[in-house]
Amino acid sequence: MFNSITSMFKQLIEGDDLSNNKSISPNLAMAALLCEVSNADHQVEEQEEKAKLSLIERLLGLDESESKTLLVQAQEQTKNSASLYDFTSSLRELSQEKRFDLIKAMWEVANADGVIDPLEDAVIRKVAELLYVDHSEFIRAKIQVTDQ
Repeated sequence: MFNSITSMFKQLIEGDDLSNNKSISPNLAMAALLCEVSNADHQVEEQEEKAKLSLIERLLGLDESESKTLLVQAQEQTKNSASLYDFTSSLRELSQEKRFDLIKAMWEVANADGVIDPLEDAVIRKVAELLYVDHSEFIRAKIQVTDQ
């Protein structure tokens, strides 16, 4: 046991990733985050499903078939995920503009059924923090979606 602890500290000092998670693609991570928002209130409405599909098509430039396949994979990833960090860690290289677009898309999913649940808000807020999106940009994205 002492050897395993020593080994773990050595890996930490060397900067190794101890999560043992295989990196997921940015596209899958973005789709998974949209799924996390729709699942947050434990009520996935048909409008949210349609919103996720159209947003994936728009954000990633995929056709409907590719988007549906990606969303199925994303749902599976969210079931096996321990935290939002599993998805946001692969998105840190995105430009600020892309990060804003993702946060805005998450607001669109949350608002698709006409009601933004506090749990959906909390997921989006946490993702914005993990992606280093300024609070003012977080609010701007929400306003753009809710004032339409």
